[in-house]
Amino acid sequence: MAKKGKGNRVQVILECTEQREAAVPGISRYITTKNKKNTTNRLERKKYNPFMKKVTLHREIK
Repeated sequence: MAKKGKGNRVQVILECTEQREAAVPGISRYITTKNKKNTTNRLERKKYNPFMKKVTLHREIK
């Protein structure tokens, strides 16, 4: 029988850091999930930014 309850996975939002510094209009954000027990620090992933047309570093925001 499967466990009931919320579990340890939570949704997080990743926002582009380079776009904020460059003052390019628009906001590049991605939604993903993480296990809050195993990954206590903020996530950092390289993702494609359509406004800057290149792969940039995205960090988790609250």
